[in-house]
Amino acid sequence: MNEKINQILLQMATLEAELRTTVQAQESRMFFQIKGKRVEFEQSVSQAHRKLKTGLLRWLVRDRPQNLITGPLIYGMVVPLLMLDVCVSVYQWVCFPIYGITRVRRRDYLVFDRRHLGYLNSIEKFHCTYCEYGNGLMAYMTEILARTEQYFCPIKHAHKILGTHARYNRFLDYGEADAYEAKLEEFRVALGKVR
Repeated sequence: MNEKINQILLQMATLEAELRTTVQAQESRMFFQIKGKRVEFEQSVSQAHRKLKTGLLRWLVRDRPQNLITGPLIYGMVVPLLMLDVCVSVYQWVCFPIYGITRVRRRDYLVFDRRHLGYLNSIEKFHCTYCEYGNGLMAYMTEILARTEQYFCPIKHAHKILGTHARYNRFLDYGEADAYEAKLEEFRVALGKVR
């Protein structure tokens, strides 16, 4: 890989780490602590949140009608999501050990913590749980598929594509044939060291 590209990727990683640190510092000013899987706010913040909570009846009256009308279609998607979840999880549990790829931990991607927000009513918490599951599942699947792609074909596309996963920029350039087999083996070995 081009040295200039390596330098830019290192700069990006440094900036991402700095962004994470800055976001965490901002979150620490929100007066909450994470205790295991539970998020706890300071008492004054919890009281303020409860005062901001919209009651169910008031929420139903004020909510947009199109949200209620499309609800069954949106929540009907849980069936294919669950099927994808089972299929992808079984795939990685069976195949990754055979390939020597470190498994992706679901709990790193499927995080359900919005239910601790006191200003959300039960319907809003339900909506949040659904979105946490759907988006977390997509991120979980993306990482499983990214590791699969790194194992079998770590080659960039000739055409620019949108929405590449985090591993993509380190893949081999399109048409980079020199020592392909040796480089492919390096990519595969690296997958056994992922944590």
